[in-house]
Amino acid sequence: MSTHPMTLDLLDYVHASPSPRHCVEETARRLEDAGFAALSEKEAWSLNHGDARYLIRGGTILAFRVGSAPAVEAGFRLIGAHTDSPNLRIKPVPDVRANGYQQLGVETYGGLLDYTWLDRDLGMAGGVVVTEGGTLVTRLVRIDRPILRIPSLAIHLNRGVRESGLKLNAQKHLQPILGLSAEGSDEVGALKALLAGELGVDEEQIVSWDLSLMDVNKPSVGGVNGEFIFCPRMDNQAMCHAALIALLESAPSPATQVICLYDHEEVGSSSSAGAAGNSVESLMRRICETEGPGAVAGGLPRAVAHSYQISADMAHAVHPNYASKHQKGHGPQMNRGLVIKSNANQRYASNGVTSFVVRELARRSGALPPQEFVVRNDCPCGSTIGPIISANTGMRAVDIGMPQLSMHSIREMMGVADLSNFLALSKAFFRDFRAVDDMLDG
Repeated sequence: MSTHPMTLDLLDYVHASPSPRHCVEETARRLEDAGFAALSEKEAWSLNHGDARYLIRGGTILAFRVGSAPAVEAGFRLIGAHTDSPNLRIKPVPDVRANGYQQLGVETYGGLLDYTWLDRDLGMAGGVVVTEGGTLVTRLVRIDRPILRIPSLAIHLNRGVRESGLKLNAQKHLQPILGLSAEGSDEVGALKALLAGELGVDEEQIVSWDLSLMDVNKPSVGGVNGEFIFCPRMDNQAMCHAALIALLESAPSPATQVICLYDHEEVGSSSSAGAAGNSVESLMRRICETEGPGAVAGGLPRAVAHSYQISADMAHAVHPNYASKHQKGHGPQMNRGLVIKSNANQRYASNGVTSFVVRELARRSGALPPQEFVVRNDCPCGSTIGPIISANTGMRAVDIGMPQLSMHSIREMMGVADLSNFLALSKAFFRDFRAVDDMLDG
């Protein structure tokens, strides 16, 4: 069975994005290839209708196409997703020597399924701060070969694991092995030496790093009929990829089209680069005030009133072995349509009106009718960037996602057909939202 080109493109995108900064770099590369130009927040902007631009804050990238009508009249169409995923991050003082082994000290990032990191071939990727000519520069590094491993404990030494289950102490049991330690050596600087060799710099040039462990095995298509994708970081780089493709393939419209791919969602979004920061509000304000003859000082509240956000984050598919974890009627299936996520306690931004918009856009685009997800009353509910952006800006929003299994595992699973469903709906969002909005006003 042949694999759809968009599926292969997603695999390439995620494989190129082992860290948030790599995801931003890959996204920027594709935007540049499509004619988008970079902006600096430090400089004055002058925008004209139709301009395609992007800006970067660390592991966050915001891209937009200025609409043919002023933002104060046509508003913004915004799709938000996030570049980060739960993983293991290397500590500032990383080198550990124990019982003849070289190990690295790691810190858990986000709500990872820690046991899925055991017995995997691991590399590392991220940003390394180095001095070059008297200035500090962040260089990206990616070590794709299996240099690290977190071995599980043999059952012979842990006989009770079958009855009691695996219980990992994040401090004691997750430190990966880098190699064997030379007798009498403390191996201080092992990581610096490794990074210096990869980057072609002297060890003294390395100042600090923001590095993550990663599975070195490539993403793949699976299932007896090729109906699944097995891949790391699909939560939430699969939605980043879909939002990017929707922006690149959509025709210009009266409204300004925006995608916001944020870092730090998995740890609460409270950072300068996260959705709880001021990046999107600052972006919208500057567009309102610099978009040529339609520019209006103080026009952001009017623009927001015409605007709408899709918070795009992966959703929980029903698990055949744990079907009772889903409430009846709210067990989404892969390849059966996108998922509208609702929560009465505002953990998701969806409401009756914004959910209708998604159903109507799906109908107009030919996408499958959306499925519904509401968490059981006896289970805590996660959250997304949707309520954060709505609270900070006043923008109407809905939370949707593609259903998946193994969320927050080192490798996750989703359906191939859901990619085309989301792309069809996203294009309709950029193209047809005004008509649907007029229905609501009527």
